[in-house]
Amino acid sequence: MLVSLSGVTTRTLHRCADLAAELDRRKVPLSVLYAARTGEGPVTEWVRTRRARGDSVLLHGYDHRITPTHRAVYLGKRAEFATLPAHEARLRLIAAKAALDTTGMAVDGFAPPRWIASEGTVQALREHGFTLCADLVSVRDLVTGQVRRARVQEFSGPSQRTETVRCFALVLAAARAARRGGLVRLGIDAADLARPGLRQAFLDAVDVSLENRAFGTTYGSLRTPIKPGPRPTAALN
Repeated sequence: MLVSLSGVTTRTLHRCADLAAELDRRKVPLSVLYAARTGEGPVTEWVRTRRARGDSVLLHGYDHRITPTHRAVYLGKRAEFATLPAHEARLRLIAAKAALDTTGMAVDGFAPPRWIASEGTVQALREHGFTLCADLVSVRDLVTGQVRRARVQEFSGPSQRTETVRCFALVLAAARAARRGGLVRLGIDAADLARPGLRQAFLDAVDVSLENRAFGTTYGSLRTPIKPGPRPTAALN
């Protein structure tokens, strides 16, 4: 079972910490989706602390506020890497890596905003040394080419009128995937943690997965590390 959290900001940090504590009690690690340009001081420190405790960190785009010049895609939030050609994806990844360098937050896994990545983005990720890309329906190992098929189960749509239905659907989907022995992927945006019903349904989905023999892991545990090449031999004088 992979549990991911996005939308971590200074305003949502206390709710994120509360969710992480609930997962700690269940011995379920967290995968934090970290946007390079929203890494404010307290957020970066919290994410760094969580990683030191065994959680995983994936790059979650560069800056969701800027519309891609190639084409804008709107799905509730801007899907920053959904339609980018390779050259524009490269530029954004370069900018994201530079922003990460200023915070000392090195990552080699990627989860695009709205879980949608163009083929050009996947190509650019390989070129920039990323080893994993998690999209809406799969987790790709960019080193070996292995693809694990599993859809992210999350709350979709902002309507409060259908909240009960969305909660039920999330728990049911998690239970079904766990019973089949497949990969269970649960994702939540920090904004949803402000709604008690959604927060509880998410934890219920975690619990029902555990009850059906799923066990918690992270996206980072699925990637293939890049083996360092042979060290150059020093010249003899």
